[in-house]
Amino acid sequence: MASEALSFQGTADLCDEYEDHPGLQVADPLFQDFGGERAFSGQIVTLKCFEDNSKVREMLGEDGRGKVLVVDAGGSLRCAMLGDQLAMLAVKNGWAGVVMYGCIRDSRACAGMPLGVKALATHPLKSRKLGVGQVNVPVKFAGVSFKPGDRLFADEDGIVVLPA
Repeated sequence: MASEALSFQGTADLCDEYEDHPGLQVADPLFQDFGGERAFSGQIVTLKCFEDNSKVREMLGEDGRGKVLVVDAGGSLRCAMLGDQLAMLAVKNGWAGVVMYGCIRDSRACAGMPLGVKALATHPLKSRKLGVGQVNVPVKFAGVSFKPGDRLFADEDGIVVLPA
């Protein structure tokens, strides 16, 4: 799916346009913006991991053009799952954005990168590196079921998901 096919005017307009669409999902307003791009969209790639960002690095090392990495980090507020090095890796590989149900660090550096980053909070402590996690499995948080291949749209107003 080409990234230009996912361009949008804003999540509020999408909600108006698709208000009767049975597959429209809107995430609970839990997330803060940390990336240099406040509006981003793409095909969802999922990852489920807890306090171990090894798989985050692995996924962001792959081609991410037209994609958003959605990470179910269990909502942990005890360590960061993304920092400036992984954000730079995401930029290098063309990812549109990262939605982290957990924390990030190096927020000042991430804010200067052309990458959308939504997360719960910041935390200075790095995660463990055990190589544990599940890739491209459906994940659920913030009242939304994120499925690989569905379309995610995010901006300052929130996160909207539409089925593929």
